[in-house]
Amino acid sequence: MSIDAEQDSGARSGADPFSAEARETTEGRVYTVTGGDWEDFLGDAEQEERVVINLGPQHPSTHGVLRLVLELEGERVTKARSVIGYLHTGIEKNTEYRTWTQGVTFVTRMDYLAPLHNEAAYSMGVEKLLRISAPKRAETIRVLLMELNRISSHLVFLATGAMELGSTTGMTLGFRDREEVLHLLEFLTGLRMNHAFIRPGGVAQDLPENYREKVLEFCKVMENRLTDYDKLFSGQPIWKQRLSGVGYLPLDACLALGTSGPILRSAGLGWDLRKVQPYCGYEEYDFDVPTSNDADCFSRFLLRVEEIRQSLRIVRQCLDKMESGPVMVDDPKIAWPAQLTIGPDGMGNSLDHVRKIMGQSMESLIHHFKLVTEGFDVPPGQAYVPVEAPRGELGYHVVSDGGTRPMRVHVRDPSFVNLQAFPAMAEGGLIADVIAVVASIDPVMGGVDR
Repeated sequence: MSIDAEQDSGARSGADPFSAEARETTEGRVYTVTGGDWEDFLGDAEQEERVVINLGPQHPSTHGVLRLVLELEGERVTKARSVIGYLHTGIEKNTEYRTWTQGVTFVTRMDYLAPLHNEAAYSMGVEKLLRISAPKRAETIRVLLMELNRISSHLVFLATGAMELGSTTGMTLGFRDREEVLHLLEFLTGLRMNHAFIRPGGVAQDLPENYREKVLEFCKVMENRLTDYDKLFSGQPIWKQRLSGVGYLPLDACLALGTSGPILRSAGLGWDLRKVQPYCGYEEYDFDVPTSNDADCFSRFLLRVEEIRQSLRIVRQCLDKMESGPVMVDDPKIAWPAQLTIGPDGMGNSLDHVRKIMGQSMESLIHHFKLVTEGFDVPPGQAYVPVEAPRGELGYHVVSDGGTRPMRVHVRDPSFVNLQAFPAMAEGGLIADVIAVVASIDPVMGGVDR
């Protein structure tokens, strides 16, 4: 018997439960790969009056390509599993083939509802390896952008959660107000999403003219519109009855499963990295960390609405704390010689201005070209930097071998970790409550399947 035949026979005999069953077809050998204990999962249901269903991965209520395998007894969920991997982009691996600065354009696409938090955590990790700090003005700009990003992310949570539970009005209001944030971010950074604006050493460019007036105008509009959510949801008995007591996860379970963000704070622990491990000067800002002891879907909704209010407080303080000065570290080995800025029209510098900057000396032009194409060396070592993203602790572990590209970038994404809590929240409840549970976790599959 040939080696291939022996392998084929062994695969069919099932001697190794983790081997793939093989069969020959006209197209060649085909392997059937199972999911380990999935057959046991299905086999248990066959012995009882239970049914196993798939919810997703293409479903309007699973927050993207998330597949939920549910074992039901009537309408009661007896077992629940989350299946991920349908959106895998290999972003972590891709960063190894780009310079340290170019890596920002990848990480900003992970949790695509919190791109600026990804940029900030990654950049601070690189800065830790370089043993440098961003200028004060750059740090204030980072805080301003991250808090605006937190508001937009929570508004998407409100909009999608409302839509999934049947409130079209809530969906319309949430996305309407998110557009206000995206318009402002576009004015400040030049892009609505995937900004690549926060970079190692500071930020790409200074804020445009009249930024203060634009930000204050947004704050005024948003503060007025927050009352709409209280009228539509917070004090609405149907909404409260629909979420209260659903998706219960007490503090000990939160700690055992490693959850963070609003899920952990809804169980009574006021753990917020902006307070307990401040970065970017957060210790200088006056804001509250809302908590609750109810540990259910309704409390997570209330906390996120309150976090929007607290973010608006921080945004206003950023305007008062904004100091004049550079927005990129004063190091010619890291900062680009051409300091570009966005004009009042949002289009950036004119071509004449770019020619003037780049035409001052051939040495400057060559240096700029090498920095952009080859990047800068980062000393060997490794660093881990976490930030408080809208969904919890977002941490970047970056490793350098001394070259111009990362040796390794690994991300502790809060959506990925928080999704572990889904079975504990959903099992024992109704299948209708599964939708509310997933909405309260608020997973972003770009971060889960990074």
